[in-house]
Amino acid sequence: MSIIQYISSAAVPTVILLIIIYGLIEKNKVYDTFLEGAKEGIEIVFRLIPTLIGIFVAVGALRSSGVLDFIIEFIKPITNIFHIPGEIMPLAMIRPISGSASTAIATDIMTKFGVDSHIGLIASTLMGSTETTFYTIAIYTSCVGVKKIKFVLVASLLGDLAGMLISVTIWGFLS
Repeated sequence: MSIIQYISSAAVPTVILLIIIYGLIEKNKVYDTFLEGAKEGIEIVFRLIPTLIGIFVAVGALRSSGVLDFIIEFIKPITNIFHIPGEIMPLAMIRPISGSASTAIATDIMTKFGVDSHIGLIASTLMGSTETTFYTIAIYTSCVGVKKIKFVLVASLLGDLAGMLISVTIWGFLS
């Protein structure tokens, strides 16, 4: 096991060293190239800040307004048909919107029900099999200036729905 720890500890410094060596062999100004990339990175961050603020405000409003609870109660007849536990529905609803909010909800589920409980296992599988769809699409499309996202959004949300249903199905069979 110590060899794996050594390799994982040495991986990042080794990659950095290889990049520097390659740059020197190719006669590139490695440090200047790094600085240019850092400047571009800062510019991208400044372009993304309004999008991030909008997402964080929307998630905060959704969680504190009670709209999330209303939606969960409204779709409860459908979730009952598919044997989806109501305890994971807040996670399933927030996961496509915000990674940090869904992590907080997942942590709350794990604390309340336990990590090895049926609900905890579904929640952890759901976290690994779904994506922060709105966040990811907002960041990538605002970064490159894409305006028409309808098809990407539909496909991504269908992927999230599939991840949720499969998480519930797998742990329905295994538990």
